Amino acid sequence: MSEFAGKTIVISGGAEGIGLSIAMAMGKQGMNVVLGDIDSEQLKLAEAELQQAGVEVLTAQMDVTKLEQWQALADQAIERFGKIHMLVNNAGVGGGTGSIEQTDNNEWRWVMDVNLMGVINGTQVMVPHIKQHGEGGWLLNVASMAGMGGVPYGGAYTASKVAVVGMSESWYAELQQHNIQVSVLCPAFVKTRINLSMRNKQSDYKTGKAKKEITPQQAAMAAHMQKIIDNGLPVEIVGERVVEALKAKELYIFTHPNYRPTTQARAKAIDAAFERAAASPLLADVADQEIISFG
Repeated sequence: MSEFAGKTIVISGGAEGIGLSIAMAMGKQGMNVVLGDIDSEQLKLAEAELQQAGVEVLTAQMDVTKLEQWQALADQAIERFGKIHMLVNNAGVGGGTGSIEQTDNNEWRWVMDVNLMGVINGTQVMVPHIKQHGEGGWLLNVASMAGMGGVPYGGAYTASKVAVVGMSESWYAELQQHNIQVSVLCPAFVKTRINLSMRNKQSDYKTGKAKKEITPQQAAMAAHMQKIIDNGLPVEIVGERVVEALKAKELYIFTHPNYRPTTQARAKAIDAAFERAAASPLLADVADQEIISFG
C-alpha cells in the first residue's frame, strides 16, 4: 500500500496545470484531494475529471491572497476528511514581462501577493493542522527554475520564486522534528497557461490608468514565451515526478535535468566570489571565525 493512501492533500491552484497534475497523481496513490482555485469554472471541470478517475475530491473557490479563505478551506477539508496530511502551495502567476520601468507597483504587488504571500498564508493555516495529528506529513511549495537564478525582464516573478525556495529551505530544517517533509518543486517550461495569468487577475491589482501600449520588445517576448511553453514538458509528467521525488524525500525537485549547467554556473560564480573574499586583506580576521548556526 502507498504511504499516501487514505491521507488528505490540499492543493492551491489545483484546477488545472501543475496543480491538477499533482492532484491526479496523488489521487492515484489513494489520497483524498482538496482543491482550491480562483477559477470556479475550471474547478468544476477538474472535479469531474478527478471523480471520473475514482478520486475522492472536495473543491472550493478561493483567493490565496486572502487568509480567511485559507482558513475556510482548512475547515471544509477537516469536516469532510478528518485530517490534513499534505499541503501543496501551487497557485501562482507569471506576471508581465518588462523592464524595471515597465513593471509598475500594482504588477509587483500582484505577483508577490499571489506567489509569495499565498504560500505564506497557506503554510501558516495548514501546517498547524498537519502538526496536530502527530502522524507527520508533507509540505510542497511550487517554485520555478527562476528560483535558482534571475530571469531578465522578469524581476517580480524571479523575486517571488527565489523567496519560495529560501522559505522552503528554512522550513525544511524547522519541520523535520515534526516529521513533516518539505520539498520545493522547480520546473522549467511546462505546458500550462501560466503565461495567461492575467485572465484571473484580481481587481485589487488592476490599475485605473489607461492600459499601457505593448512595446514591440514585449510583444516579441510574449510570442517567444508562448512558443517555448507550447513545446514544454507535458504537464502530466510533473505530477508523476512529484510522487517519485516525495517518496525519495527530495528537498529540491527538478523536472528539467537539461537546466543543470545553469545552476552549476551560478554555484561556480558564487564560489569564485568567496575565493576573492578569502583573498582580501580586509577580511583576514573573518576567514577563520566559526560559522553561526541556528539549526
